[in-house]
Amino acid sequence: MAASAYAAAALAAPDWLNKGDNAWQLTAATLVGIQSMPGLVVLYGSIVKKKWAVNSAFMALYAYASSLLVWVLVGFRMAFGERLLPFWGKAGVALSQDYLVRRAALSATAHGDTPRTEPFYPEATLVLFQFEFAAITLVLLAGSVLGRMNIKAWMAFTPLWLLFSYTVGAFSLWGGGFLYHWGVIDYSGGYVIHLSSGVAGFTAAYWVGPRLKSDRERFSPNNILLMIAGGGLLWMGWAGFNGGAPYAANIAASVAVLNTNVSAATSLLTWTCLDVIFFGKPSVIGAVQGMMTGLVCITPGAGLVQTWAAVIMGMFAGSVPWFTMMILHKKSALLMRVDDTLAVFHTHAVAGLLGGVLTGLLATPTLLRIESPVPGLRGAFYGGGIGQVGKQLAGAAFVVAWNVAVTSLILLVIGLVIPLRMPDEELMIGDDAAHGEEAYALWGDGEKFDATRHDAARVGGGGGGGGIMEREGSVGQRLSGMGARGVTIQL
Repeated sequence: MAASAYAAAALAAPDWLNKGDNAWQLTAATLVGIQSMPGLVVLYGSIVKKKWAVNSAFMALYAYASSLLVWVLVGFRMAFGERLLPFWGKAGVALSQDYLVRRAALSATAHGDTPRTEPFYPEATLVLFQFEFAAITLVLLAGSVLGRMNIKAWMAFTPLWLLFSYTVGAFSLWGGGFLYHWGVIDYSGGYVIHLSSGVAGFTAAYWVGPRLKSDRERFSPNNILLMIAGGGLLWMGWAGFNGGAPYAANIAASVAVLNTNVSAATSLLTWTCLDVIFFGKPSVIGAVQGMMTGLVCITPGAGLVQTWAAVIMGMFAGSVPWFTMMILHKKSALLMRVDDTLAVFHTHAVAGLLGGVLTGLLATPTLLRIESPVPGLRGAFYGGGIGQVGKQLAGAAFVVAWNVAVTSLILLVIGLVIPLRMPDEELMIGDDAAHGEEAYALWGDGEKFDATRHDAARVGGGGGGGGIMEREGSVGQRLSGMGARGVTIQL
């Protein structure tokens, strides 16, 4: 069996197959998948209040699973198939053997004398890799509406948004659409993934409505250590995110992975220093946000800029989103009105746009020749002038406008059938109301705390509804055969 699998003439190894490229692309796809499952599932489940841990994790889980079926049924070819419109590919299935085992090809990417992109591995590998990108975009979007969106509305929203919003951005910038051929640079998803998820998430948060006032005022993480673990999976998984973008194990992939880590580290340190300077102490949550903005900012140009430029991009990534989140947010009526739970607008939309503009300034002509079919592209600092920056801004404007319009339309239609927001009485309860499940069993197995049977004391309820402690008996009472004794904190 082994001999036939590796024989040169075997069907398993056609002449066009590069085993190294195929192995790296499958590895990169797996790394990106780990960012969602379990990375963001763990991050979401731990960064929210205890009563929303299950719901937040499940929203990410469901988005990942539902995206895959939509992707192989019609989504992949709408994003990377033959051209239907300047911004959209022709729908079609990616399920048959004949389609999946042939050499991968992006039909609409031929540009002038440059032939279409044809990686040296089967179509199945490309379908899987690009699915992971589509899925994580929806999972990131979910961060804006945690803690109040009706789970049934979310289940209806995810396939519709993938089909009518994500595929448009992916085809326009990556699949051979008009922005691709015009020369707008988005190396690995600063616009397609991060700007889209940030803008769409902010728009969704507007239409869904805010969390309860008590939740907005106090929304402390239920497990900061797990939050760090989820963030760490994101950081390490980004090697596949940016390293897989060239569709080959080539020079650009190596540069991209190094630049990704440099930018993330620089941004984390910059954000932390600003926290210390202005607030007197470093914030762990802030450090994770700084890490995230550094990863997002480098993404549009990870394999296209020099490493000293990645340091500069990391410094901007750790300061500009910090400013918009900590300073500008409090001065803007719109930003204050819209309840973006995890600040996805700042960490993804702002950082993604920032990275796109900086790529227009710092992208080198040598690395662009490796990655782009459009001749003559170069950053402004390399003689490209202001034209490339203008293209970057125009491409961002299209992504923003499309996501605002399509996200709004989808949610308005869903809202006619399913309430977008959970009722207030269910929001008071959280996971148990949404799923009949809770993240932590703080009482006995199957036992529910009944306030009518026990003494209840309110401790430190400072205005925002937080800090409520319910307890059975006195704190000093020892456990005995009379029943379970313990303390539960309503987070």
